[in-house]
Amino acid sequence: QVQLVESGGGLVQPGGSLRLSCAASGSISSINVMGWFRQVPGKERELVATINPGGITNYAGSLKDRSTISRDNAVHTIYLQMNSLKPEDTAVYYCYAYVLSQFGGTWNAYWGQGTQVTVSS
Repeated sequence: QVQLVESGGGLVQPGGSLRLSCAASGSISSINVMGWFRQVPGKERELVATINPGGITNYAGSLKDRSTISRDNAVHTIYLQMNSLKPEDTAVYYCYAYVLSQFGGTWNAYWGQGTQVTVSS
């Protein structure tokens, strides 16, 4: 009964910017770490960034110096601001969250459905 919904993907020119959003909803008591991953066909899913409830962030991969992850705990939402985008950033971007269920009292990992980001002129 927990849903993660990404939005904000689309087509952008090289050098452009996009801001992705991921909103968690459902039977949520609390959420620990949330993050962004990305994947292209034929390659493994890779970590982009994570953020904990206190706002501590970690970055990985080629987007490390061109992206910023942020979080609004009140609405269970994270964001990924991406700048200076390159064609090699083209991928499906997935949201991740580790969630404590409101009913049952168990922790589970959840993934969003993904949002396509295409960087091309």
